[in-house]
Amino acid sequence: MPIIKPVKGKSPEIPDDCYIAENATIVGEVVMGNQCSIWFNAVIRGDVHYIKMGNKVNVQDGAVIHATYKTSPTIIGNNVSIGHNAIVHGCTIHDNVLVGMGSIIMDDCVVESNSIIAAGAVVTKNTRVEAGSIYAGTPAKKIKDISKELISGEIDRIANNYVKYSSWFKE
Repeated sequence: MPIIKPVKGKSPEIPDDCYIAENATIVGEVVMGNQCSIWFNAVIRGDVHYIKMGNKVNVQDGAVIHATYKTSPTIIGNNVSIGHNAIVHGCTIHDNVLVGMGSIIMDDCVVESNSIIAAGAVVTKNTRVEAGSIYAGTPAKKIKDISKELISGEIDRIANNYVKYSSWFKE
């Protein structure tokens, strides 16, 4: 059974059509949209500030989503994939974003729509990721504009695939 528990009187809100892996942890003030999936060993801690997730968000194995006490909540839009072992902390991620494996997005960052954060990138505090761009490196910098093919071929494909994958575990 996953760990799903209240903290300071605030309980996670998880729609029935979401998939939560048996060893995932979701605590505190976490509000999830429809068709989300939270995978093995992922941790979503809404204990020090709220976390709000849109529809079709997948939080892959080992990823951590947290916030900063009283100052920086975490807000995630629709159709967002958060890759294996990524850290998303006290930031805002708009719609249609791919957060690569092992990347880190720090406090008060804003990742605009139709963007990719490359695997292993470190997006430092207060960075604004331009809509329609790819950021990579440490610290992460814009490396190029994203193509329409990459939006449909990667961002949409991965988000849709995770809805399909989660259905396999609900059978």
